[in-house]
Amino acid sequence: MKILVHDYTGHPFQVQLSRNLASRGHNVLHAYSSSFLTPQGAMQKTEKDPPGFNTTPIRLKEQIDKQNLFKRREQEQEHGRSVSRIIEEFNPEIILSANSPLESQKILQATARRKSIPMVYWLQDILGVGMHMLLKDKAPIIGDLVGRYYRKLEESLLKESAAIVAISEDFTSVLLPMGIAPAKIHVIENWAPLDEVPMRPKKNTWTEKLGLDNTFNFVYSGTLGMKHNPGLLSALASAFLDKPDVRVVVISEGPGRQWLEEQKREKKLDNLLLMDFQPFADVPNVLGGGDVVIAILDPSAGIFSVPSKVMTYMCSGRAMLLAIPLENLTSRIVGKNETGLTCAPTDEAGFVKSGRTLYNDAAVRQRMGVNARAYAERAFDIDAISDRFEKVFELAAKLH
Repeated sequence: MKILVHDYTGHPFQVQLSRNLASRGHNVLHAYSSSFLTPQGAMQKTEKDPPGFNTTPIRLKEQIDKQNLFKRREQEQEHGRSVSRIIEEFNPEIILSANSPLESQKILQATARRKSIPMVYWLQDILGVGMHMLLKDKAPIIGDLVGRYYRKLEESLLKESAAIVAISEDFTSVLLPMGIAPAKIHVIENWAPLDEVPMRPKKNTWTEKLGLDNTFNFVYSGTLGMKHNPGLLSALASAFLDKPDVRVVVISEGPGRQWLEEQKREKKLDNLLLMDFQPFADVPNVLGGGDVVIAILDPSAGIFSVPSKVMTYMCSGRAMLLAIPLENLTSRIVGKNETGLTCAPTDEAGFVKSGRTLYNDAAVRQRMGVNARAYAERAFDIDAISDRFEKVFELAAKLH
């Protein structure tokens, strides 16, 4: 098949899927935003890649402004128009679209409809609900109206899709009441590219370069907005100021990182190390350098978002410290497989207490790390995952 994979954020596991599909003889073009500030996977084509695999970055005039809602809307529409031009030129037989902002999805989906191309909606987040809550808090009357518009827009886009790939069974509780036929909904949980994130020792070139090979390191890597409550990381660093061997390493950019810069100065948190996003090739060493790896999710996300970074953490074989809604799929996976400790995103005391527990018990950390890697090796078989996507494509083509 001729497949366009639209992956707005450029996550590592999604481009891995594109490569694997191309290795099976499909002609795959992987389009992603190079203007959205977030860690990205191995997006460049190499000599080792199959001939049917290609990528195309979508570059806007400026970096996407996540804080300015009006400007961001215009930029997302511009991104959607760029994807529409790619659809016109590439003329795929099927489109798989992931992580797409609703304004972008609306435009590219209209192009797909006009050209009668089946659209598979890879539902990573239920955006309409989150946008409604956010906008209603910012401006109760107008925000509520705009939020309702986005909820309706998302519902219409999902309904007109030829198929939906949901990353959690929990999403069906939202999709079915919309009137979406169960036959159109396919649950495929997120994963991480196991071969691209091998386990690495604590002492490696990255940790040696930064003097982190002989310290105890809590590592957070990824997007960090204010909604992720960066105060948890500040509190963790404060709690361990009396432990000269401890470092809280935060690898991020944006408003949450900027807020932590201020906290570091005001509270003299010398144990808080702040870094920009690292190249994807360095990720195994970065995570290998962590004694504990950290993930934080917005409390309002509930069941409606699943942080993919946790799947990458699983590959690294490191114990996890999570501040995630307890009803979230990630919390359940981590709890069931005993790969880390989880508390609610608003429980600062619980977060620090769990951090102390992991710091004090090397045996627990070791066991959780082994469990994490074992889970990744069981669940992240890219060939089995590609089989499932191919079946979705076949069904979508029939239902279209």
